[in-house]
Amino acid sequence: MSAPAAEPSTDTTDWTASGLERGRGGDGGSARVPGQVHSLSPSRASDFKTCPLLYRLRSIDRLPERPSPDAVRGTVVHAVLERLYDLPAAERTLGAAVSLVGPQWQRLLELEPTLAELFGADPADPADPDHPDRADESAWLDSARALVEGYFTLEDPQRLEPAERECLVETELDDGLRLRGYVDRLDVTPTGDIRVVDYKTGGAPREAFEAKALFQMKFYALVLWRSRGVIPRMLRLIYLKDRDTLTYTPDEDELRRFERTLQAIWVAITRAMLTEDFRPSPGALCAWCDHQALCPAFGGTPPPYPHPEQDAEAPATAPPTTPV
Repeated sequence: MSAPAAEPSTDTTDWTASGLERGRGGDGGSARVPGQVHSLSPSRASDFKTCPLLYRLRSIDRLPERPSPDAVRGTVVHAVLERLYDLPAAERTLGAAVSLVGPQWQRLLELEPTLAELFGADPADPADPDHPDRADESAWLDSARALVEGYFTLEDPQRLEPAERECLVETELDDGLRLRGYVDRLDVTPTGDIRVVDYKTGGAPREAFEAKALFQMKFYALVLWRSRGVIPRMLRLIYLKDRDTLTYTPDEDELRRFERTLQAIWVAITRAMLTEDFRPSPGALCAWCDHQALCPAFGGTPPPYPHPEQDAEAPATAPPTTPV
């Protein structure tokens, strides 16, 4: 597979209607109370690997981030593909899927009216047809429909019957670390083989960055193995923009190594929480970060470290280092 690199995105908030209803903020985490961290999700683990300060501001301080048109479009498309499989197989046509885009966007606006500000609309009246930026919203909706059309070039939904959609998967490792996240789709064969499917609305990664793209999928594979006793037969990323796929077959040895990697990440997070020391790690993604004003690398100062009445699920003393 070869494709151009996608523009990085640091917005991991789940703006879909189902995500807002759950209040999960896109990471499958616990209630969003500043200072409390009870589990590790693939997005938060990736945050810490990218920049410990970013992890702190998102997971501990719980600072809000501006939704971007790209991120909101992506989650609208996710909602469309989830709802598509509510229809009988014979009715899962391209026309039916495209017709869901507008209603899912309106449903999202009902749950979070401020998203109308993405197009300059008045949140009190997001459906105002005379607003001067309506054309921008129309083009944005057309681009969402194009992504849905891209899906139909990669799979035939009339021939698929997903076992689960937008499902929470979670497990607790032997050291007490809880892993959890939401999977777009699980397919299960009559013989019990599992395929994990994740939709991506950004561009497919270059070959050199495929391992980073698969981090999330290996996370899900590990959780499913530990919680259900079955290693998924296939991990499949579907890139709707480039109309491409990336597939991978994990094995037990690799998942054991990946488990040790996650445990090592959690050890580092725990130590950072104990010392209240989350240092920035400047890099290319900083250009898309909402928190530059609070980052010492850009002359900013982080907010005071939050101290809730009940602290995170971390031991009173630093745990021993877990080898990777």
